[in-house]
Amino acid sequence: MEIYKRLLIYLKPYKVRLAWSAVFMLLTSALISLQAYLVQPVLDNVFLNKNMKLLFLLPPAILIVVILKGAASYARDYLLGYIGQRIVNDIRDELYSHLTSLSFAYYTRTPTGVLISRIINDANLVQGALTRAPSSLVQGVFTMVALIGYVIYKDWRLAAFSVLVLPLLGIALSKFSRRFRRTSTEMQEQYGGLTTHLHETIAGIRIVKAFGMEPYENRRFAERNRGLFNSLMRILKTSAISSPIMEVINTFGIVVVIFVGGYWIIHGRMTVGEFFSFMTALYFLYRPIKDLNNVNSTVQDGVAAAKRIFEVLDTAPEICDRAGAVTLVRDFRTIEFKNVSFKYEEELVLKDISLKVKAGETIAIVGKSGGGKTTLANLIPRFYDVSDGSIAIDGRDLRDVSIASLRSLMAVVTQQTFLFNDTVKNNIAYGDTAQPFDCVVKAARSAYADEFIQALPRGYETVIGESGVKLSGGQRQRVAIARALLKDAPILILDEATSSLDTQSEREVQKALDTLMQGRTSFVIAHRLSTIMNADRIIVLKDGRIVEQGRHEELLSRGGEYKNLYEQQFREEPSPRTV
Repeated sequence: MEIYKRLLIYLKPYKVRLAWSAVFMLLTSALISLQAYLVQPVLDNVFLNKNMKLLFLLPPAILIVVILKGAASYARDYLLGYIGQRIVNDIRDELYSHLTSLSFAYYTRTPTGVLISRIINDANLVQGALTRAPSSLVQGVFTMVALIGYVIYKDWRLAAFSVLVLPLLGIALSKFSRRFRRTSTEMQEQYGGLTTHLHETIAGIRIVKAFGMEPYENRRFAERNRGLFNSLMRILKTSAISSPIMEVINTFGIVVVIFVGGYWIIHGRMTVGEFFSFMTALYFLYRPIKDLNNVNSTVQDGVAAAKRIFEVLDTAPEICDRAGAVTLVRDFRTIEFKNVSFKYEEELVLKDISLKVKAGETIAIVGKSGGGKTTLANLIPRFYDVSDGSIAIDGRDLRDVSIASLRSLMAVVTQQTFLFNDTVKNNIAYGDTAQPFDCVVKAARSAYADEFIQALPRGYETVIGESGVKLSGGQRQRVAIARALLKDAPILILDEATSSLDTQSEREVQKALDTLMQGRTSFVIAHRLSTIMNADRIIVLKDGRIVEQGRHEELLSRGGEYKNLYEQQFREEPSPRTV
């Protein structure tokens, strides 16, 4: 109930439409009762007493009642449908906005497919619990109140026999409610797992095909699909058995009423018209009671989905602005790491890093894989926060400044360049969508990208596919560099931006990077040491610690870790490409 109460908050902005839908529900219920009432004069006065006047009046009256009921039902359903879709829209907006505010660490713990399932599937299920189920319940209550009043008015003794089955219906609903809740939760977990598998295999289809793993992935998908099938079948089984059980209980009540009513008709205590009018009302009365089973199923699905949605919404961002966070200015003098340590969960990745960087310096970060290079770079824009120590710009701890102002000073180009399934122009202008087209072209030219962009079918308006699949690796990197150039941030982070490229592409991208780095404070994570020989300072990381730092020639002369890396690399690559 606590979860459901929290869900009801989403209805508040639409209370006027809810009120109107309630009016149309009342009207529908009243017209249903009127339908039941008209059965008696049709049978008694038209068929039995052969009243010609009523023969011409009652059929049109019935038709008018049905038309009015249909119009009221349409208005009710349209209003509720509008409210339901707006609530789904609101929940998805809130979920997406909250997800984008969460820290990197959350995404490392949570599969992408699970998050997609929350936004798509769970939001839809919540709609049913907030609009379809309550409307059916409220409409049913209105109808039952109207019809119970009518059957009591017609014959209170016969009405008493008709409600004998209500306790049995309550017991059955309680049993099915618990089972629906359990099976719905299980089904949504299976949906999340299947969505995750789909996302992974479709995104990694090249690897799947390159390693010939189609049969393996087919088996994995089939297993997850079978798990979802089994969960759905358990829900179907519960739904299938609940409907006939509810019908049997309802029919038992009807049978009792038929027996008693028939006895009274035979003994002259009730007319045929009165009895069938009562039975029509009873039929309309039992329908909403029977529908409570479907309402129950919908509510349980929605509550289970809402629980998962609220788990996401209740997750607080691990990295956020402190109270009184200040705004950084573009001009700064130093960036300083003071005894910085960092750990992922319990694993210590960086240990006691101390480093002072002057504005305009190019700092290269090198070392073996797993040494903490990328982690160190990720601490600068606060993708993660330090576990111990501090990072400061002009003496101000990064945790005391606003995240927006901090990241506005930075541009990032990584090895795995991410481009959106959008136009080239929009991908370059992604950091600042208000930039005029001329500035976009200028940035592309500076990144040595304009020539190949102009050769595309629609130039800058060409849609480049998911992750820029229509471009080569070197072209994607140059688009990313153009994006960084257009942002014109004073701090630049290059995370192995050329390591996955061939020689020709690397040469072209390196020219663009040289342009990008001019006048900026640059942190360059490099695998190929040939690309960082001219760096102002080279930082050598080993097992999360700085073991050496200095210029290229200086480090070579020391004969330490850097020289070992250099000799090992150029034994494998005998013709170094000095940039």
